[in-house]
Formats: sequence, structure tokens, C-alpha cells
Amino acid sequence: MIAVVVVRAGVLPAGADEVVAEAGGGAVLVGDGTEAGAAALRSGSGRVRTAEVGAFAPGAWAAALAPVLAGEDVVLLPASPDGRDLAPRLAAALDRPLLAGAILVSTARAVLVRQGGLVAEEHEILVPVVATLVPGCRGLEPGSGRPEVEALALDIGAAGDAEVEGVLPPEPATVDLAEAARIVAGGGGLGGAGPFRLLERVAVALGASSAASRVASDLGWAPADRYIGTTGVTVDPRLYVALGISGAVQHVTGLGHPDHLISVNTDPSAPMTSMAHLAIVADASDVLSELADRLGIDPGP
Repeated sequence: MIAVVVVRAGVLPAGADEVVAEAGGGAVLVGDGTEAGAAALRSGSGRVRTAEVGAFAPGAWAAALAPVLAGEDVVLLPASPDGRDLAPRLAAALDRPLLAGAILVSTARAVLVRQGGLVAEEHEILVPVVATLVPGCRGLEPGSGRPEVEALALDIGAAGDAEVEGVLPPEPATVDLAEAARIVAGGGGLGGAGPFRLLERVAVALGASSAASRVASDLGWAPADRYIGTTGVTVDPRLYVALGISGAVQHVTGLGHPDHLISVNTDPSAPMTSMAHLAIVADASDVLSELADRLGIDPGP
């Protein structure tokens, strides 16, 4: 098994360390600033090859990588935006099935999540495959060694690629939660669908993405693709504001390690309160309304 990781300007995508660890330490880093990306890996020792090929061109890259990866039974990429873009092209170039959205991958089997995390499908691996691993689902125990890094020369041809006319900054309201730098999330303590509609407007005003706990999502107060947890989306934002979220294990294990965590809850002994850098013991709905008022947001219906 081998991991393939797209690097942009020396920055690793979400889930890079996990796929390298899942693959046993062997990886190909492709893109721009790959040596810096290799130095940033925390998954310990292993053979890491770096291919410095410039700007993202998934069609050309897939064609060039196919001969290099042909001998690997399982080619594993993080299910980051670039990983999801490159993986199907690699699968086509290698003439293999694609197992997308895995939460566990070995040479013998893969477990895939479906229906917003409500269903887990187990697939026996009988033929070589390409797979994507959901960031944050496997965790990481940092290795003590350093990878053995060597340069890989790739002959990037002129395979057809979409031409990039421009790159727009992501909209906080629609950005993939796994990539969001700021998140405002609500839980059962908000008390209804109305406060969640207000939460969405407050999040936009703060340049943040809105999210929810599974309890709130199951009650229909927030879409299923916006809930954070073991069976939902795994996040690792710089700022996380938890409104009325107690901090159940299922939620916390999907939270990562925010640089700044603010909790608003009536229970001073709630797990989220003890985790928070700033804990406000108050009614979450009242605090949300006050915050909206200070931001000049109409509370609406």
C-alpha cells in the first residue's frame, strides 16, 4: 500500500499524516514545495518520494503517476479537495475501482461511510484499488523517526486538464467543514430550529462556518452534512464556538484540536466547558441572541 498526497506551496492537506500512517509510512508527495511537505510529516519513518511538478494538474499527474504506482495493490489518498479530484483520475489511469470515503483501509478490506455517516459499508479488497480516506477518522500517533526522502522525477505530459481561470476564496457558509478555519456550532441546548437559523447568520457575520452536534442534526435543526462527530465530519479549526453542546465523546472525537475553543453552556461541569479556553456559563440561546444584536443581525422569525 502507498499514500499519494498533493502538496500546495509546501502545505500538506487535511488527512495527509493519516493516509501516510495508514499506508505504513510509504508515500509519494506531488506538487509544489514537496520537500517542505515531507519535512512536515508527523507519521514517522518510511520511504517518501517527492515529485516537484508545479501547479495542480490532476489529469497530467494521474497519467504520469500511473506507471510509478502500478505495482501497488492499494493507492490511498486523503479525501481532501485535491485528493478527491486526483483519486478518480488515478483510478481511471490505473484501470482500477475507486473506493471513496473510507474510514479504514488495509490491503484486505475497506470500510466506507455512506448516507452522511449513518451507514458503514465493508468491502473486501480482491483486486488492486484506489481509495480515499476521510480526514480525521483514523487519528495519528506521531512516529519517533523521520522519513527517508528521495526525489522522484515525473514526466508530466500534455494530458487534458481543466484550465483554471481563477480561484475564488471559499464562502464560509458552504465551505467543507473539514477545511473551515472558524466554526460556530450548536447543540441540543439551543432548543429549536429557530436559533439554528440565527446561528447561520451569526456565523456568516463572523466569517465562520455553521455546524451542529449529531443530536441537533437528528432533530432536524441542521443538515446532516453539517454535524461534527465520529460518524459525521471531522474538523480541526483555529476557532471553535460551541453553543449548547455538552461535549459527548462522539462529538469531541471529531473535533480535533482547535487553537481557541469557546463553550457556552448552562452546565459548568459539562465536558465541553472543561475543555474550553473560554467557558461561558449561560443559556446558549440567550447568548446567541445577544451576539446577533451586537452584530446588528435581525433575529428574524
